[in-house]
Amino acid sequence: MIFTDLRGDDGIMRWQQFPVGPLEANCYVLYDDRFCLVVDPGDEAETVITWLEANDLRPGAVFLTHAHFDHIGGLDNLVRKYPVPVYLHQAEKDWLQSPSLNGSLLFLPRPVVSGVSPKEIKGEGEMEMGGWSFQILETPGHSPGSISLYFAEEGILVSGDLIFKGSVGRTDLPGGNGRQLMETLGKKILPLPEETRILPGHGPLTTVGEEKASNPFLQG
Repeated sequence: MIFTDLRGDDGIMRWQQFPVGPLEANCYVLYDDRFCLVVDPGDEAETVITWLEANDLRPGAVFLTHAHFDHIGGLDNLVRKYPVPVYLHQAEKDWLQSPSLNGSLLFLPRPVVSGVSPKEIKGEGEMEMGGWSFQILETPGHSPGSISLYFAEEGILVSGDLIFKGSVGRTDLPGGNGRQLMETLGKKILPLPEETRILPGHGPLTTVGEEKASNPFLQG
């Protein structure tokens, strides 16, 4: 687990990273002393719940950057403990109940099926929750309904499986599109300030500037 302040020594908003499940997908808790969000509870919900309780936090909502099995496996247990709204792009509204679409049928001995009925994200825009303001960016390519959460004031992007440190998301799963992924990166991610910190769906933290300079998929 990795912890940092988003606003330095004066930090109000913080984040906690939980690499969960067999693929070590990153579940994030973004929080301050009044509010928190959970992003991509992919597995090991009990670990996240234990940490939330130990820190006297209760989620206000759950966001899914996309609905692949490694990002949704702990969703039902988390929402059973905290019955809060779950947000997912409308393009993947059926994936929670479909092991073939969410990929679990291909990779796991047991299919992943969620009974959660999400609130559908139907486009880009500003959201306000718990005194926070952030942008929902549509960032398809890895999957058709992939989204990213951009906190401009804090300078962070929760990117799901769009981009990683030194790599980008795979596009050979249902709904993946390599050309679309590269267009998304060029139009939505690379124009962000270079100091923007990227909280990816797998692996370590990076920045927009670092990826522009060294990510081999973004060169040329």
